[in-house]
Parts: sequence; structure tokens; C-alpha cells
Amino acid sequence: MTLAIADLKFDELGLIPAIVQDAQTREVLTLAYMNAESLTKTIESGQTWFWSRSRKELWHKGETSGNTQQVVDLFADCDKDAIVVLVNPAGPACHTGATSCFAGIESGNSLKNVLDDLYEVIKERQQLKPANSYTTYLFNEGLDKILKKVGEESTETIVAAKNESTEPLVSEVSDLLYHLLVLLVARGVSLEQVAQELKARSRNGGAK
Repeated sequence: MTLAIADLKFDELGLIPAIVQDAQTREVLTLAYMNAESLTKTIESGQTWFWSRSRKELWHKGETSGNTQQVVDLFADCDKDAIVVLVNPAGPACHTGATSCFAGIESGNSLKNVLDDLYEVIKERQQLKPANSYTTYLFNEGLDKILKKVGEESTETIVAAKNESTEPLVSEVSDLLYHLLVLLVARGVSLEQVAQELKARSRNGGAK
């Protein structure tokens, strides 16, 4: 992080817009404002700090929610009057619980959003272990049970693919994806890690 604060052009209120992006997916997470103090704290702590224009005070993203943002890099635009902050988020960026404050731009039913939301629900089930939950049952039974279910759902997906109707295939693929997410959570693997692997493969034409 080599951003020089002295080179930046803050507005008449001493603020500069900060566009926060996911460092892995480049998804825009939020637009906030920083002053020289919050930017200094961001650089020194490695986590995002902003200036709240409504409360007139500094705020540390995730201080109460735990949804912190680990800073990977910061850089200014060509005019030095706006900055981009690349982060690895520890949770949703938006106060509504959405991954991004701009989630409305894309369909809430997109596969990415659904998988992100379901992954977080499964993580919560793993931590809280609510009664009468199938996900809780899987975690209580352990890795071997989860692997068995992944195998069963894989077989059922293959069988459904031979069916003339696509409805059984959609149903079985959904079951398989759910159990794969349970497996990822059980093994502590994030969707971001999978995304990085797929992105690396796409750069190589999908070659292993």
C-alpha cells in the first residue's frame, strides 16, 4: 500500500470518495467516504476505516458486526480525487446483510448470490447447531456422512441427466450443490478459494 495521502485531492469537507471492491472478484461492495485520519487508520491497521457523514465520526467497518474488510491494496484515480480500496471481506458489506450495497443491480436470484447466501446459512448452522435442522444433523454425523451424501447425490444427478425431462436434473443438481457447500464448510474451504481456482484455470483455457 504505497498510496501517498499528500497527493490526494480531498473536497471542501476534507473527504474523498472510496470505492470498495472485492479483491478476488472485483465486485463493487460499497461507496463510502474517507478523510485523512480514516485513510491513515486504514493504511496503518490494514482494515477499512471511513468517515460517517451522517454521524460526523470515524467508523471501523465490522467493529460491531464482525464483517471487517482486510485491505489488499489502495490506489487513486488519474485525478487523485477518488480512491479504490481492494479488500478481502470477512462478511457482507451492506448493513442489509447483502454482499454488496449494489446487489440490486444484479438479480438477487443469480447463482452467485444464492450460493453466497446459502454458504453463509450453512456456516451459521455449523456454529449454532439449531435443533431439527438437517444441516445440523450432517455436521453432527461428521465428514464421512457428508461425503456419503455427496456421493449419493452425484449418482442421482447422473441418473437424472438420463431423464428426458430436465426437472429431475435441476432438482438433483440443487441437492448436489447444497451437499457440496456443506462439505466446503466442513473442511473450511471458502467459495472465494474455489472462485480463484476456477479463475486461474480460465486463464489457462481450463487446462489443469
